[in-house]
Amino acid sequence: MKKRHPIELLIQEGEHQQLDFKFEVSDSKKIARTLSAFANTDGGRLLIGVKDNGNISGVRSDEEYYMIEAASQMYTKPIVPFTANTWDMNGKTVLEIYVAPSPDKPHMAPSKDNSYKAFIRVKDENILANEVLVLYWKKKQKPEGRLIRISKPVEKLYEYLEQHPYIHLRQFCKLAHINYYTARNIISDLLAVDSLAYHIIDKQIVYQRVS
Repeated sequence: MKKRHPIELLIQEGEHQQLDFKFEVSDSKKIARTLSAFANTDGGRLLIGVKDNGNISGVRSDEEYYMIEAASQMYTKPIVPFTANTWDMNGKTVLEIYVAPSPDKPHMAPSKDNSYKAFIRVKDENILANEVLVLYWKKKQKPEGRLIRISKPVEKLYEYLEQHPYIHLRQFCKLAHINYYTARNIISDLLAVDSLAYHIIDKQIVYQRVS
């Protein structure tokens, strides 16, 4: 029995949180959003020269690699590093781009209005990270310890999460009678000390207790 090529096995998985197919690369800024999302989440692979349905079309020119390089060097802040491999698949070239999960989050890329935003990968899509996650990542970068004051809002949050699986930021605002900015700072602090974890449910970012 003929052994299947590793790229064929990857394609068979279909697009998911750590795998994206691109028929071609025509927009470095758009690719930068994928690089940002992979780096900010669990890492991932980008297969260039593969259609959404998994059919191999092949990379059409070396220019596509240079557009990905431009996406990394010019349109991600800080730069998202990547490794590249080319594979010959029955006479067609597939370009494999690998991005590791980054310790230097948040990585920003141009959004549709050209302002720099952080993206995360959810299933097979890139979505905007909210301000809470951006603050959390920045706090994680700071080497000093963090003292969390168990205030009334924090007590109410913990009590709520003993009875419910997760909470939205706006729910926390209403529950604790605090404004958005206070809630954002509390949640990002609790994420930074690993007391809370974030999850994505129906493309919404929610927060859960860490058991």
